[in-house]
Amino acid sequence: MSIVKYLDPRLVVFFDAKTRDAAIKILVDQIAEAGKIHDKKAFYNATIDREKIVSTGIGMGVAVPHAKLPAYEDFFIAIGILKEGVDWNALDGAPVRFIFLIGGPDDKQTEYLQILSKLTLAIKDETMRKKMLAAQTPEVVVSLFR
Repeated sequence: MSIVKYLDPRLVVFFDAKTRDAAIKILVDQIAEAGKIHDKKAFYNATIDREKIVSTGIGMGVAVPHAKLPAYEDFFIAIGILKEGVDWNALDGAPVRFIFLIGGPDDKQTEYLQILSKLTLAIKDETMRKKMLAAQTPEVVVSLFR
């Protein structure tokens, strides 16, 4: 399984945000603009509700928020690369600069766990994270996962 099949350059955004919720909103807006979600408000609320359970800031400047809803057939990953880090209440206390927002169906847990595993493996690599920060276009970011 390759992460690339879940990526779309239209879902890679370079931006600045002051808070976790603002960053999630920007990514959800981008996902909606790309036509990947049916109900922007429901998707945003599901993502925020999940964050309230426990932070998805996994450390190394990375957060992996997600929303799984019955209305979706396939998974997708939106990538946000922040100019400045935001407080995400991450496990290591570090500000988050990379957001991998996973969306998809709520009934494909095995596939979701495979995506999470592959993604985590890729982003643990410090060189990979440095290349993502240096990337100038969404296409370059997507190509790093090939």
